[in-house]
Amino acid sequence: MARQRPDGYYIGFINLPATNTVILFSFHNAISTEKDFTPIINQVLDPGVIWVRADSPYKTVQDLIDAAKKSPGTIRAATTGILSDDHLAILMTEEAAPGAKFRIVHLEGGAAQFKEIMAGNIDVAFDNVGSIVKRVQSGEVRALAVMDDVRSKFMPDVPTTKEIGYPTVISNSTRGIAGPKGMPAPLVVKLRDVLAKAMQDPEHVKKLEDQGIAIKIMIGDEYEKYFAETHAKAKKYTEWAKNRPM
Repeated sequence: MARQRPDGYYIGFINLPATNTVILFSFHNAISTEKDFTPIINQVLDPGVIWVRADSPYKTVQDLIDAAKKSPGTIRAATTGILSDDHLAILMTEEAAPGAKFRIVHLEGGAAQFKEIMAGNIDVAFDNVGSIVKRVQSGEVRALAVMDDVRSKFMPDVPTTKEIGYPTVISNSTRGIAGPKGMPAPLVVKLRDVLAKAMQDPEHVKKLEDQGIAIKIMIGDEYEKYFAETHAKAKKYTEWAKNRPM
């Protein structure tokens, strides 16, 4: 997408911070930078969540952190992939709780996470609300905290990391639309307005909310600022990951 003509006919979905970490991590040999995109509009902001099996001995995030301090590198914490938002969230948690160190296990998506947790091969999952909300509501798993500064409307009884004393552990996955750099402003405005109208269609909104997907429309300066801030944060933890066993 970054190499296409900025004529409005080439746009694509971006997922932050995944787009950022692909650019930043040399393993991926990215041929573009964060400056090669025009953020148009964001649709979803899916907060991170820390969850365990329903019968897990870990009742709270503090239980996990205490165990990770007592026996560093033994608590198996699953992500949905290297340098995913889940991976960065584990690094944030370790930073916020000096002395705590998890054994990070990278899996291929939420289905693999759930399978390994239920099989007892993983102790805790760092995930997103939209991925696990139905299983939390059914009682199959227990959510320990939502990694946000406000509670999720889909898990109103689950505390936030800010509430439990870890305000810097804020993690989420966004889904938006961008185009190549250099798109004319009137064209960006036109695309933004049309897409915003579609995103706010009641039927579309209901489908997202029925899945536990939180809508967060960001446009213009707000979305560009969010993109830049997410990139800076991802850069910090990507550098950490390079110097830490995966």
